Amino acid sequence: MDSPTVVVLGSVNMDLVTTAARRPAPGETVLGSDFATVPGGKGANQAIAAARSGARVRFLGAIGDDTFGAELTATLLDAGVDTTLLRRVDGPSGIASIVVDGTGENSIIVVAGANGQLTELTAAELAAIAAADILLCQLEIPIDTVLTAARHARASGTVVALNPSPVQSLPTELWTAVDLAIVNSLESEQYSVELTQVAHVVRTLGGAGAVYRGEEETELTVAGLPVEVVDTTGAGDAFTGALVATWNQGASTALNWANTAGALATTRLGASSSIPSSAQIAAALTTS
Repeated sequence: MDSPTVVVLGSVNMDLVTTAARRPAPGETVLGSDFATVPGGKGANQAIAAARSGARVRFLGAIGDDTFGAELTATLLDAGVDTTLLRRVDGPSGIASIVVDGTGENSIIVVAGANGQLTELTAAELAAIAAADILLCQLEIPIDTVLTAARHARASGTVVALNPSPVQSLPTELWTAVDLAIVNSLESEQYSVELTQVAHVVRTLGGAGAVYRGEEETELTVAGLPVEVVDTTGAGDAFTGALVATWNQGASTALNWANTAGALATTRLGASSSIPSSAQIAAALTTS
């Protein structure tokens, strides 16, 4: 089956990752054990994950004119993502400050930077969306831009996939344009009413696996893959990108593939740096 063309509209950040035995309480200082800068951002992570799972991926987003911007672009290119339409704007690139504790759980603060300047779409960006098989969006860029893209995709016959994270109030018009929603347990609760409008919903359950609900209430469940968790940062993005890359192969195949990708992503530190390749996912599926 041909690989789908996926356009990812979203954020690209430099993740500033600190590891410590535990995350600090309010007002408390704790000693960390390690620090790393790792390219990330939900949009970029998902674009890289889709590309590593075999999709043809174009990324729509914005970087700043700082040194982070050049590194972020290089990371996307190295993963095989088309950055022809990636904008370079005045000011800093987006960043995420991440603390990872001894159990692999994390706390994250995101500063939008250049991502906040993605306030409208050009004719070339709209044409790319119309020509794609799937448009994948998240919520780390202005919502009006996401809505414009989703509306244009729906009118053009492009499948609209949405990972509604971070949680925030969304216009009804956006939900009615969505064909596929990918949510975690918290997002599923927060958007429980809105998700009833969406034909296809995939809910991730962390280490417990994932559940798919389709049209006519068709439901599929896949169990978690036992792995040694190092860092959960970016695991949901690895899952989401892998899911859309294989969506044209059917919900069952895509769910199993994405579940494996998400699990493998927890075995390494960082977001984009932890996303597995197609070969790694296929090998894990063979042995599981």
